[in-house]
Amino acid sequence: MSGVLYTRDILRLAVSIPHQYRLDHPDGTAELRSRTCGSKAVADVRLTDDGKLKDFGFAINACALGQASAAILGAEATGKSAADIESARTRLAAFLDGSSESPGEWPDVDMLTAARDHKGRHAAILLPYDAVIAAFADAAAKQKAT
Repeated sequence: MSGVLYTRDILRLAVSIPHQYRLDHPDGTAELRSRTCGSKAVADVRLTDDGKLKDFGFAINACALGQASAAILGAEATGKSAADIESARTRLAAFLDGSSESPGEWPDVDMLTAARDHKGRHAAILLPYDAVIAAFADAAAKQKAT
């Protein structure tokens, strides 16, 4: 087992989530709930003409690890494409399940290392990424329908 799960750094991140608001008239929205832990994330996105994240908002109800993950994502996501977010999520998931030694390159993502041994927390950590990715998909579906 690893050391302390809820470190001071995790708790600091958990209370510093950027973009913690809902958007009026988003291009896409997604609301997801983790079956594993009950965490809930709502993401609204506005995209640029070339499909990158122009603005987004979160409503997160999760444990400190899920909130810390949302803070890491929130600090880095603006200007990124859906593929960029999916790639970051894939790297983080591979790290959490032990198939990669690196959680990715975004600042502070290494603070989630203590959660590797706590599989029950992995869904909460990945949930913010999943919600933003689903909101991108919702925006694409709406654009296709018009």
